Amino acid sequence: MPKVNRYVDISSVDREAKKDYIDRHSPFIHCKSTAKKGDKFPVTVKVGNEYTHPDDPDHFIESVKLYNGETILGEARFLSGTLGGSGSKSQVEVTFNAIPLSEKLVLTAVAYCTKHGIWESDPVEVKVE
Repeated sequence: MPKVNRYVDISSVDREAKKDYIDRHSPFIHCKSTAKKGDKFPVTVKVGNEYTHPDDPDHFIESVKLYNGETILGEARFLSGTLGGSGSKSQVEVTFNAIPLSEKLVLTAVAYCTKHGIWESDPVEVKVE
């Protein structure tokens, strides 16, 4: 099984290069804290918070997946050059629309970098009313 990397609080990291490495590979989930059962619920996943990721032919974010617990809700795949190619300063960002059917969602996002492997977000709990 491939190694799964996780975000750590970059304020606790000493070297700027290490902060850059951690942040630009980590997926971050952006959504409301409550959802209505049976209604469309937008969940945005952005890879990188303060730093951008390269979009080179041999080093780019290839995919982003969104999970509710162990159930995959969606996947977006990208090709090299999707964000402008080498030298671009864009970040992968995708919005998934889920329809919650249970009492809560426990969302986790996973991003895959072609050079540095799998990166997992912190889980985000959403109350479903």
